[in-house]
Amino acid sequence: MLHNGETTTRATAVPSVGDFTTGVLLGLLVGEGHFGGDGKQPHVSIRMHSRHEQVFRFLVGTIPGSRLYGPYNHGGRHYFQWMVRGEPLRKHLVPLLNSLPLAEIDQYALERYEKMKKDYGLD
Repeated sequence: MLHNGETTTRATAVPSVGDFTTGVLLGLLVGEGHFGGDGKQPHVSIRMHSRHEQVFRFLVGTIPGSRLYGPYNHGGRHYFQWMVRGEPLRKHLVPLLNSLPLAEIDQYALERYEKMKKDYGLD
């Protein structure tokens, strides 16, 4: 089911999450990621300029079930938003992030991630 603004093109192959892929994902989440929710369900999202579409396609191919929305054009801004929620968040992204040394990389990102997990009862 497509949601308003969701792109219809999807990656067909899911690359293995090796060290390089994990590092790219971690860097993007530390630098650009939002850990939160809508009050009912948690989500992790990244919003960046539409010139980074290739990065977003990489993310969709890396985390099964993640979604890409956009491109959006609001107030002179042109961007995509990548989002993971529901089962894909619980099954794929949370276990991956739990296995990483986030505390050694960025305390602020760790605090946001831990708050999301606490607020939404994620293990």
